[in-house]
Amino acid sequence: MVGSVVAHKRNIECRTKVKTGCATCRIRKVKCDENKPFCQKCVNTGRTCDGYESPFRFFTSQPINSAHAGGIKSDVGLQPIRPTFIEIAPQDIDLLNRYFSTKTMFDVKLGCDEEARQVLQASLTNPPIRHAVLSLRALREDLETSGDGPASVTQQTPSYHYGLQQYCMALGGLASKLSSPGSNGLKSALLCCQVFISIEQVRKNYAAMAQHIIRGLRIMHEYRARPYFVAANKLVPAHHDQLPFLDVFIIKLFAAPCKFADPPATADVSGTTLSVCLISPHQQPVESRDLRTIAPDMRTELTRIAASTLEFLSKVSQVESVGIALRLLSEKAALLDSLESWLIDLELVQTEIGSPGPEPISVSFLRFFYLILKIVLLGALESSPDLYAELRTENDRLQGVANNVRERVRAYRTCSGTSSGRGERSTVR
Repeated sequence: MVGSVVAHKRNIECRTKVKTGCATCRIRKVKCDENKPFCQKCVNTGRTCDGYESPFRFFTSQPINSAHAGGIKSDVGLQPIRPTFIEIAPQDIDLLNRYFSTKTMFDVKLGCDEEARQVLQASLTNPPIRHAVLSLRALREDLETSGDGPASVTQQTPSYHYGLQQYCMALGGLASKLSSPGSNGLKSALLCCQVFISIEQVRKNYAAMAQHIIRGLRIMHEYRARPYFVAANKLVPAHHDQLPFLDVFIIKLFAAPCKFADPPATADVSGTTLSVCLISPHQQPVESRDLRTIAPDMRTELTRIAASTLEFLSKVSQVESVGIALRLLSEKAALLDSLESWLIDLELVQTEIGSPGPEPISVSFLRFFYLILKIVLLGALESSPDLYAELRTENDRLQGVANNVRERVRAYRTCSGTSSGRGERSTVR
């Protein structure tokens, strides 16, 4: 009899420890079924379901290290849950906007407030997006706390492991959603893709970053996020007019100012700057410096083309008549011509300088950006078997450039601390 009473009290205590679920069930201290956007326990009992917590609220009251020092628990330190219908706080938007790119460690503005708001709003009711945001936050704060030297490669912190765990959970949850993709699943995939790209940038895994870019742009193209031609004069509206524009986010990410391409006089050669710049002018041999000094000019022109591409994509999203769409095809052709002219100029400069060995990483990143713009433009307004073949070719080129950058950055991070003296560090170009 005594045993049964003890067991009954234990069961009651267990039921009161509600750490996840909607706000209503947490207040009532009952187990929530965590259905989204409203839990069935509330609906079936005639109550108002007050929704779920923003992922960033998990971290706002404590440093990342203390949040995970005791182990990996996704419910530690949760603040009072905020309902899904409450507007996302501006400080949360600013924080995610900053975490989208490591460039923001140097006061660079991305202009991705709307993208951040969409991600955070969706994360309130979408577990994969929530896990992705938690991962990015943990990994980014680990980078800012632990630095970017060789020690950070070999000595991984609990925060880093937590970030990887959340990343894996996001990938697994997204795969489950995409097993039978509908409009909500596609939206989830594209929003997750935005965060995945940022995660891989923090991890400096540019090969995986390129894979997310390629797959995300493929989803946009195959499921028609914008209007397109199916025949010479037949314009079809977008199949999914609510899909996030991943291509715009990616272009903003790459077009943001980059200290890696700044003139040598303004480049910061501190250890932390290497997380964005990777190599300072002092770390490059004399023969490569002439090529590096032209990178700002080449980047300026490429950024100008990127700005024109964003304007073009905005027009495509709103096009309603065949006549306007045909004029946009001419604008698209002009942008592609500008890209090819830019590439020819780059190759001419490299030939004239005749620098031995591989090109500087700054130039490789410019090629990365060039290929992204080309792939985005090729897919705009058109759909044909020939186009798919051309996109496959350009995607392979993009992946090749990304693989090369990843290996060279990895080699630099591993070797940069083995030499003495700032001017004698191992050089990777």
